[in-house]
Parts: sequence; C-alpha cells; structure tokens
Amino acid sequence: MKCHELKTVSPFFEAIGNGKTFEVRKHDRDFQVGDTLVLNHYSPITGYKGESKVVRVTYILTHGE
Repeated sequence: MKCHELKTVSPFFEAIGNGKTFEVRKHDRDFQVGDTLVLNHYSPITGYKGESKVVRVTYILTHGE
C-alpha cells in the first residue's frame, strides 16, 4: 500500500467529510485499493492553505465499468 499526496482545490476539499464519498482522479499514479490519500487544500492563486485530510482508497472505477 502506498501513500499519495495530492492537491485538492475548493470546493472539493470542503466537501470531503461533508457527504462527499468519492473522488474522481486521473489514474496516473498506480492507485490501488487500500492506498492512503493525503488531500492537501490548495489554491491555484495562493498555494497550499495548510489543511489536509487523510482518506483511504476503497474502490477504483476502471474503463468500461
């Protein structure tokens, strides 16, 4: 299992834990079920905001599903 650090912009960052149960990402990092994602709050204008949330990959949608 791996730990992936990812930028997450508003409003998607705020939605994590407030009812949001999935994240759609390009599968360019060999994500696997069981991996940990550290989602860092990020603004394209001001950079990192100092907040992060840790979640676990529980399902991966593949092409054709």
